[in-house]
Amino acid sequence: MRAVVYADVRTVAVREVPDATLEAETDALVRITSTALCGTDLHMYDGRTGAEPGLVFGHEPLGVVEQVGSAVQTVRPGTRVVIPTHLFCGTCVMCARGLSAACLRARAEGPGAAYGYAGMGPYRGAQADLLRVPWADANCVPVPGEPGDGYEDDFVLLADAFVTGWHAAATLAGVEPGDTVAVFGAGTIGLLTAYSALIRGARVVYCVDGVDARLDKAGEIGAVPVDFRRGDPVEQIRADRARTGLPLGEEKLGGIDKVVDAVGFQARDRERPEQERPDQVIADAARLVNPAGAIAVAGVYPEKDLHPRPGASASEELVAPWGTLFSKGVSVRFGRTHDRRYTVLLRDLVVSGRARPSVIVTHHGTLADAPELYRSFDRRENGVIKAVLRP
Repeated sequence: MRAVVYADVRTVAVREVPDATLEAETDALVRITSTALCGTDLHMYDGRTGAEPGLVFGHEPLGVVEQVGSAVQTVRPGTRVVIPTHLFCGTCVMCARGLSAACLRARAEGPGAAYGYAGMGPYRGAQADLLRVPWADANCVPVPGEPGDGYEDDFVLLADAFVTGWHAAATLAGVEPGDTVAVFGAGTIGLLTAYSALIRGARVVYCVDGVDARLDKAGEIGAVPVDFRRGDPVEQIRADRARTGLPLGEEKLGGIDKVVDAVGFQARDRERPEQERPDQVIADAARLVNPAGAIAVAGVYPEKDLHPRPGASASEELVAPWGTLFSKGVSVRFGRTHDRRYTVLLRDLVVSGRARPSVIVTHHGTLADAPELYRSFDRRENGVIKAVLRP
């Protein structure tokens, strides 16, 4: 079968690899119809997470079940399914608590596993013709319709991007109706976090970025775009809130109730844009958040950066403004997305017409287009925000 594999720093290739097969009676074999590129793929693509040459990329699969093991009961050949990024057994202590991204059985080295992800188990990725899905009854989520229909791009985002955006908005930030929200980073996750916050009834949502295509897309989904190239985004947001008028009695609350970091360790230093400053967003968030507010960290912060850029360090240890956060009484939450909590809920929002996350998809291609799409995605060129491959 064909697959997109890591070849070297900033190089992927499309190669023939051994076909995925059933390896256990609880497995399913899925024929991939759509699979997306993710910002986390870029961390590996850039050589920053220790990916080994030959690793098959991809953790956002949608497809049709082709074969099932003898113990599989809830899906059968021909079932259209979306497959959560974090594979899990469904029965260990953590899975029983709904913490599917911390499964204790999926990876011998520690909790949690994922497809096509360096350091997250031996599982090949989904940017390929076929995917082996362990514990298929737990990991295959049926969706209606036929491959290539009008929901194809919506459903593929249920594997990771939409559930992560919803997790960031609903669980980490705790967005409630009437909240003011600021999302730093208008890539896929940032945009879908903003989109989720709006669905949940946020009063206003600001999206901070420095890429024109992303800022335009933020405006398209109903958020207020904030271009950090034009000045301090914290002051821009405060000025906008003052200009639109603070509600009576809230004059001292000119900041934001819920702030989301959807950038992570690759944040740019605003004073020196050619350099990275991993603590830039957390510093801005601490200044912006209102007293008793919340900060959600959805961006990736690795324990080690194996290929640090100027301004970054190998250890990625951050100096956080704990004094400011403590004095404001701010809640700060991190955490991988426990995908399976949300997939059915968000599938049903899509089917009912309440959500169309596909609004953020900008590019399509085949597996053969992957090298060029990765290149453009990594360089923030050609308007690539979210690219979907259709093998």
